[in-house]
Amino acid sequence: MREWIDDLWPPFVTLLVGTALGEVLIQTLGISPLLLPAPSAVAIAAYQHSGALFKALAETTRSVAVGLALSSLAGIAAGSVLASARWIQRAFYPYALFFQIVPIVAIAPLLVIWFGYGARAVIAAAFIVSIFPVIANTLAGLLSVDPALRDLFRLYGAGRLTTLWKLHLPWALPFILTGLRIASGLAVIGAIVGEFVGGGGLGVVVLEAMRQQRTDLVFAAIGYASLLGLLLFGLVSVLSHVALRRWHALEQSG
Repeated sequence: MREWIDDLWPPFVTLLVGTALGEVLIQTLGISPLLLPAPSAVAIAAYQHSGALFKALAETTRSVAVGLALSSLAGIAAGSVLASARWIQRAFYPYALFFQIVPIVAIAPLLVIWFGYGARAVIAAAFIVSIFPVIANTLAGLLSVDPALRDLFRLYGAGRLTTLWKLHLPWALPFILTGLRIASGLAVIGAIVGEFVGGGGLGVVVLEAMRQQRTDLVFAAIGYASLLGLLLFGLVSVLSHVALRRWHALEQSG
């Protein structure tokens, strides 16, 4: 616990100092609130509209959670299949890159056509944006298994599934968790973009605030979305610490 506190207070102090400096500069320079609202104005908007923001946050959180869970399961499964044979990797990995390079803003309207307005289109957007880091990191972890250990399992007659479950996946676990950390933030981005066209959640709050020229409310909604991304990143980090602390050098040294 002491180590976590030591890790958290430097960015917290930096945030406080940066917010105070931003407040002073914006007030001193007289920047229009339509262009860049002061942090105090954003805080007031977040408080005044907290009911609507929390309701929108809950809706976005549900979509992000489902999309991230699906991308985690599908990404680990796809990475395992790609690592099973060299020809499979050569044949299908280039198509997995589609999830990395696809412009989600451009295909979001297609998701509405395919899945309809609402949560399903938003979940699909979160899934598409967040799956590639899981695939790539799972594949990298599975391919990095020590050949000597692989030969040892083969020597003792372990089958493919046994080797995958007891050697490859535990070895790749740090890589997979790194992929999940990246995917957690990307899932929030995908969900917000999906909500721009599919409706619901913080995305709609941002669009409505922009139409009303409420830049302070836009920043407040963005702040809520950022906190959601940080929360998911923190949850994956806690999971990583619990899963790896007893045997992996990275968590033991942290």
